[in-house]
Amino acid sequence: MGLPLLPLLLLPALLPARCCEPPAGSGGAVRALSARLLGLARDPERDPDPAVYLALRLAREHHPRLERRYLERLQDNFQHPYGRSLQGYGRSRWDAERGMSAEEPPHTGRLALYLLGLQASCPPVSPHRSLVTWLKYYLEEEWTGSQQRGHPVTSYYQYGLGVLALCVHRKRVRDPVVQRLLTAQQHGKLGHGGNTVDTEAVLALAFTCLERRRLVGTELAAKLRLAAREASRNMAEAQGPDGIIGNIYSTPWALQVFLATGECQTEPAFGQAMAALLENLEAFGTAATMAQVLPVLHGRSYLDIASRHCGEEPDTLTPLDMEPLPEVPGNKTVQLVVECPLPWCYDLRLYDRLVPVPAAASLLDVLQAAAALDPREFRFQTQDTPQGPFLTQVLGLEARQEKRNYWQILSAPSSPLQMGIAEYRPPDGATVILRLSEW
Repeated sequence: MGLPLLPLLLLPALLPARCCEPPAGSGGAVRALSARLLGLARDPERDPDPAVYLALRLAREHHPRLERRYLERLQDNFQHPYGRSLQGYGRSRWDAERGMSAEEPPHTGRLALYLLGLQASCPPVSPHRSLVTWLKYYLEEEWTGSQQRGHPVTSYYQYGLGVLALCVHRKRVRDPVVQRLLTAQQHGKLGHGGNTVDTEAVLALAFTCLERRRLVGTELAAKLRLAAREASRNMAEAQGPDGIIGNIYSTPWALQVFLATGECQTEPAFGQAMAALLENLEAFGTAATMAQVLPVLHGRSYLDIASRHCGEEPDTLTPLDMEPLPEVPGNKTVQLVVECPLPWCYDLRLYDRLVPVPAAASLLDVLQAAAALDPREFRFQTQDTPQGPFLTQVLGLEARQEKRNYWQILSAPSSPLQMGIAEYRPPDGATVILRLSEW
């Protein structure tokens, strides 16, 4: 006897995977992006990145041999700094590690991603005890920093990744370490713009994992559940009319939260944000940004690592080499403006000049050209991140998290830049504004 008609009509609504996958017809573009990432991953000249490995493992198609080779390179890369335990270092601990100076902050986020990658392999690779010990130590340093200075040694983003990685490996962390993340979210200390979305998303994933795996007490678990729901609401409210949440690079993190909490089935912002990503895939042109977007394009979040079941994986993905950017003949001119509207700046507009550059120049090229024109008039500094260079200082003015300020990059008159400075190529005649802003 067949099923009654009403249950049959309701059946699709009970299958979350169907509701939370990208729209039909997007499979070809997603597969091509996975193939391009695999092509970049097989390049031995590129340093291995645990986020890239995670993206390859969370995809629906695989190339097992190349993925195993990439994991071996990661293991070689992490063996030296973390191959030994903290025992014997005494009070200096990581400072005594040959590869880590006293001034160097803990690598919380990178080590966390590596531990997540080990769990995502098939079969999962059990991390050496020293890796877990190092990450727990880093989290204690982050917690101490947040207690003493009001912010972690690195960032709440890395702090949250560390808690998430230990949770996925079913390792407990002290309740006060978790509580500090909860307090930071409740008091709006997570950052600005897209950075807020990234960080709040990572915290929501960690909170959801801890609550589901029952790695905290009942009272704290209830608070974490409410905080994850609040994060989801915040992301829906932060969505712009174009479907982007924060910025184009923070949008995948927001989608991970909707996927992990199951709200992808009911939250309209999920479908709108997914459509925005598919319309802007050209923005994800580096290995790091591809790794950021691909898990959600396959309907997966980092929380899926905790429930993965190894089976027969389809060996159907073929690496695709990236085509070089076409050469654009000629030159262009970009108006570069530096503004400081903060009360302690001596003037609003600190720099305003036309900068001639080649037609294919990125914003980073424009900044370098401006510095070359007259280093006394214009200078800047960047910090390397997995997503590419991040602008930290202009004309000697440094953006600092503890001062709650950052360099906002605008396309005149007031449109925030949705791409990194190395990816964005301003058109001829464009005006780009670097504005020191507070959050």
